[in-house]
Amino acid sequence: MAPTSLDRYDDALAALDPDEGELESTELVVTDDVLVKAFALGPGAELEAHEHGDSTNVFHVLEGTVTVIQDDEHEQIEAPGTVLHERGVAHGAKNETDETVVFTASLCPLPS
Repeated sequence: MAPTSLDRYDDALAALDPDEGELESTELVVTDDVLVKAFALGPGAELEAHEHGDSTNVFHVLEGTVTVIQDDEHEQIEAPGTVLHERGVAHGAKNETDETVVFTASLCPLPS
């Protein structure tokens, strides 16, 4: 039997390679009560601001520096970094650098 890994990060991110202006994503964990997605933003790419009325969302910045949008605020967060988005708070992300930015977003509980 081949060895297996509990780590879902390396294999998932190997497939993400966005071009300039592109956003790519993949689901790392999906259960009945939590979703974890990985996002890769090429230079100039943006994850449009949105909100989750019944869920908390947490960004974990893994590679690069991302500009996090939260309501009307914009803040550059450098890896490693963690940003909490409370329920109902509009949030998004922009890559204003020349390098690819990688972060995960954890959402829980899942909206009904």
